[in-house]
Amino acid sequence: MLLTVDVGNTNIVLGLYRGRGDEAELVRDWRMRTDARITADELALTMRGLLGPHADLVTGISALSTVPAVLRELRVMLDRYYLAVPKIVVEPGVRTGVALLVDNPKEVGGDRLVNTLAAYHLFGTACVVVDFGTSTNVDAISSRGEFLGGAFAPGIEISVDALAARAAALRKVELVRPRSVIGKSTVECLQSGIVFGFAGQVDGLVNRIVRELSSDATPVTVIATGGLAPLVLGESETITEHVPELTLLGLRLVYERNMR
Repeated sequence: MLLTVDVGNTNIVLGLYRGRGDEAELVRDWRMRTDARITADELALTMRGLLGPHADLVTGISALSTVPAVLRELRVMLDRYYLAVPKIVVEPGVRTGVALLVDNPKEVGGDRLVNTLAAYHLFGTACVVVDFGTSTNVDAISSRGEFLGGAFAPGIEISVDALAARAAALRKVELVRPRSVIGKSTVECLQSGIVFGFAGQVDGLVNRIVRELSSDATPVTVIATGGLAPLVLGESETITEHVPELTLLGLRLVYERNMR
């Protein structure tokens, strides 16, 4: 079984795949909190606990980390606890088949790279990938599967935390859809601004990116992924697909490209 490990700024997501190629199946996935102070031994212990009976069935590992401190410990953990297991860590120089049409390809995070690979693999069209994580990443992919760049915006949770910290009369609220756009209480006003405000922000960015892609090809598939995507899905007018496991799929594809 292939273990995929996506270390993000907020969460670490694990996915376990059975089989290869078109026959591959995502058996289980897990989510744990990212701690930049975690050690290699703690990481190995936590992962093994989550994997449970699957822990001894891992025959390959594909991983990435957007957190430098955790990346260091991830490497140590893989060498210490999975020495005999074939593995790959997505970073500059790893073969992905994705052309990076940006000023500095080394700046492109591994998550954006594997999302591009997975999106084009699934849909084969020009795409816009909206990744709702610590930041909201809106990335453009050409009709040939090339990574064109994109836009970053503060993530939903970051914005909520900042608002609660800077406004004395406001507080953190449950992230759910309010009864209406016009809030009738402080809680509903906050929820309205978060849910409908972020949906509008995403739609505005996507529409601008699609206009720039229009000379490239039509149609353009707009894909949502990331842990907070379900909050905005029902309110967005531009998102057409929801692929929660997009990054894990991309990690599997990178592994298969490099381990043939």
